Amino acid sequence: MIRIKNARVMPMTNGTEISFGEVWTDGDKISFVGAPSSEQLKTTVFEREIDAGGNIVMPSFKNAHTHSAMTFLRSYADDLPLQEWLFNKIFPMEAKLTGEHIYWLTKLAILEYLTTGVTASFDMYFEPDAYIKANIESGFRTVLCGSISGGAENLDRLDGYMKKFNGMDPLISYRLGFHAEYTASRELMEGMGEMAKKYRMPVSMHTSETEKEVRECIEKYGKTPTELFDSMGIYDFGGAGFHCVHMTENDLSIFREKGVYAVTCPGSNVKLASGIAPISKMLDMGIKVGIGTDGPSSNNCLDMFREMFLMTALQKVSLKDAAACPAEKVLEAATVGSAHAMGLDDCDVLAEGKQADIIIIDLEQPNMQPVNAPANNIVYSGSKQNVKLTMCAGKVLYEDGKFSIGAEPSEIYAKANEIINSMKE
Repeated sequence: MIRIKNARVMPMTNGTEISFGEVWTDGDKISFVGAPSSEQLKTTVFEREIDAGGNIVMPSFKNAHTHSAMTFLRSYADDLPLQEWLFNKIFPMEAKLTGEHIYWLTKLAILEYLTTGVTASFDMYFEPDAYIKANIESGFRTVLCGSISGGAENLDRLDGYMKKFNGMDPLISYRLGFHAEYTASRELMEGMGEMAKKYRMPVSMHTSETEKEVRECIEKYGKTPTELFDSMGIYDFGGAGFHCVHMTENDLSIFREKGVYAVTCPGSNVKLASGIAPISKMLDMGIKVGIGTDGPSSNNCLDMFREMFLMTALQKVSLKDAAACPAEKVLEAATVGSAHAMGLDDCDVLAEGKQADIIIIDLEQPNMQPVNAPANNIVYSGSKQNVKLTMCAGKVLYEDGKFSIGAEPSEIYAKANEIINSMKE
């Protein structure tokens, strides 16, 4: 068992409320949260005690939309609009990827996730066997989102992944999904609706990221992407829409009625000039919201602190309302909302029996003083420098700048540079 003591505990079970106490873990689960009695302390044996020193102990962040192995294209194709960036720059380079490339590039992403307090990613990419190997070896949690595109013949591949990867390891799960309307045939999307019924499972995809995407979908089908997916039964069991920038009133109503999560990726959306998602309106309507970084070739980093700040700041400036999208809502989206969007219902809060996915936020830093409002500090002034410890499934993977993922950062960096340099030749 591990004891984290002398902590400001923000369990996220009641907003951002904080109390002084302790968090204990036993194996991969949380065994106690609160103020222990003297009797409990006498009768409990700990393998390790961590003195939080008055710092914040809270649930880890979950990155609810990303393409981890795109680390190799960080700062490779910047300052371009989405369609040109994707089709002319990204797709040609991705065609050169191998499983070994994916393995090392994923490990690079995991290092970055851990420094920013992230313990799980909702990942959409290629070569899932290599990707999964990297995550299991590192002790990092991941949910794979189906990324198929093209014709209906690819549905069998998705079905095979569902059967192969779900249940193979406690850190790994696989969810139904496809890339986007503009890369999928009608037959594939109709098949996705059938698969949703077969598995009684949510379906997730990129949607309404750009005005061009929505306009061309209406021209082709007479419906927005959201309306199209809904008409095909894709959202009958919920799901997640990644980006959700250009949403109509009817789109928003469908999300609310079908329980679809809107996963906002503000850093990527502003960098690609795609626009600003109407997050405040979604929250006011009761639509469930999560946060993702998108991939490191469009963002270009995997920093949840930057995403949290942009999520709130962009709402304030677009609505001309400084009260829009308060810090508490942002933290809920980054922890609880993102976890639920990924199907990680046992990783959302700090409570007995939940998974021990925990971070310690260092308040003994200039940007976190004075401690007037800790939740506001995290969102408005916090940064990855404040992540003191990141624990996933009860194992400390990052602590005080040091990693414990079974590989040295220097080796991972060298491999990543070797990969991209070989592709440029």
